[in-house]
Amino acid sequence: MTYQEALEQISSQAKFGIKPGLERIIKLLDKMGNPQNRLKFVHVAGTNGKGSTCALLSSVLTAAGYKTGLYISPYILEFRERMQICGQMIPKEELAALTEELLPLIQEMEQDGDALTEFEFITALAMEWFARSKCDVVVLEVGLGGRFDATNIIGTPLVSVIMSISLDHTGILGDTVEKIAFEKAGIIKEGGDTVVFSRQDYGAMQVLREAAQQRNNSFCVAEPEEMEQVESDLLGTRFVYRGTQMHMPLIGEHQVLNAATVLAALDVLRKKGFELPLQAVAQGFAQVSFPARLELLSKHPVFLLDGAHNPNGVQALAAALRQYLSGKRITAIMGMLADKDSHASIGYLNGLLDQVYTLTPDNPRAMQAEEFAALWREMGVSAKAAQSPRQAVELALAHAGSDGAVIVCGSLYLAAEIRPVAIEILKGMAPSA
Repeated sequence: MTYQEALEQISSQAKFGIKPGLERIIKLLDKMGNPQNRLKFVHVAGTNGKGSTCALLSSVLTAAGYKTGLYISPYILEFRERMQICGQMIPKEELAALTEELLPLIQEMEQDGDALTEFEFITALAMEWFARSKCDVVVLEVGLGGRFDATNIIGTPLVSVIMSISLDHTGILGDTVEKIAFEKAGIIKEGGDTVVFSRQDYGAMQVLREAAQQRNNSFCVAEPEEMEQVESDLLGTRFVYRGTQMHMPLIGEHQVLNAATVLAALDVLRKKGFELPLQAVAQGFAQVSFPARLELLSKHPVFLLDGAHNPNGVQALAAALRQYLSGKRITAIMGMLADKDSHASIGYLNGLLDQVYTLTPDNPRAMQAEEFAALWREMGVSAKAAQSPRQAVELALAHAGSDGAVIVCGSLYLAAEIRPVAIEILKGMAPSA
């Protein structure tokens, strides 16, 4: 089986389960000999901030010398980003061989009426690869929710980390933050340790606290008070932590809070025997790489790529634009999925943007570009639908000029389409200072 054939087999599975539950993934992993039971995990859930947090944790653990698995979703540039060890993606030939090996089990389950979803298949592949590779620890990002997410087949993790919770996927997870928090709290297991992002809705925090108490977990709210002399600009965030200078290329106040959550989780790991000197923490933070999270592709003109795709994420983005681009004329390239709360999202950006070019993201659930442009025009913002990523980038750069700024946001799928095009076009312009 070739790598391309493997991807086709994986993507042929259903996107979502016919019914929620862990029965299918439990059954498959049992047939595989339960590779997850040979691994230790840091399990990360939340509406926003999961990806950055997982990237930071993985980078620090790798810098400290641990063979560290990283499982994330979605990917930005290439499918293999979803499973990595020490920053290296799974080799194409290994993914193909594993897919070929697992396919008979998948087909056997289908014949028994237990068709697996795409995410369940990918999760099983990752568990097998991490176990065979003898990872010391795996940083495991929840796909959707928590309680019934395929990643939740693990036992009690080294630490459960729950990031910012807000309204998203309300049709699946519930229409209040309390209901969504209940689903996220599903990753809190008996006798474990839980670390929680500090700036939670009061109702969500109460749900998380009660779940931790019921399951006999220690409960840490990750306040950033130990992070001193915090400074930030477009090139990154700098701070002093326990006397050690730290720098990370991630920006925005939300990333400071994410970093505080990571530091609290690392303290839990230290108590469990992990050797994580501050030099390794500093190295891991400095080396972290995570595309499409306020990623600076160019300084002149400023070109930022962000995956903000729900109201909470866009609110954080708007705060960052005020912080870093005050006084600049900002041009946006945006596209969103139709099942996201686009009205609330663009409300946070109202008054910040001079011009918007809309695109239809490459996804069956995408909102059409012209429909999205019309929403902006209703708010009194000049907006036009672009025909392609290339056209959108060229129009935005021309409108922004050398002293302006371009921001891409609204969808991780859109960010993935725009990124290579933008890098190519920016390289062809005058050198970025």
